[in-house]
Amino acid sequence: MTNMPGGFTDPMDATEEIQKICDQKNTKKVYEEFRAVKYTSQVVNGTNYLIKVHVGGHIYLHLKVYQTLPCDGGQVVLRGVQEHKTEDDPLVPF
Repeated sequence: MTNMPGGFTDPMDATEEIQKICDQKNTKKVYEEFRAVKYTSQVVNGTNYLIKVHVGGHIYLHLKVYQTLPCDGGQVVLRGVQEHKTEDDPLVPF
């Protein structure tokens, strides 16, 4: 795993923790499913996540999520959504 200071990690398979972060966020749309499949993270004053979410069929979303440090409450904030993604689209900062 590459993790240069200030940079995002290489994409990894989503974990139960990443799914829980996704479950906290409301994109204001209803999807067939909402399953995190890949993610990358960047440690800042908290953690930025880019998460690939399968929402049904051949459709994916990319979520940009920020989580504050536990000492600051560990709040999860949805910072952006990219729609109309595919399984092969790379997770890149947006």
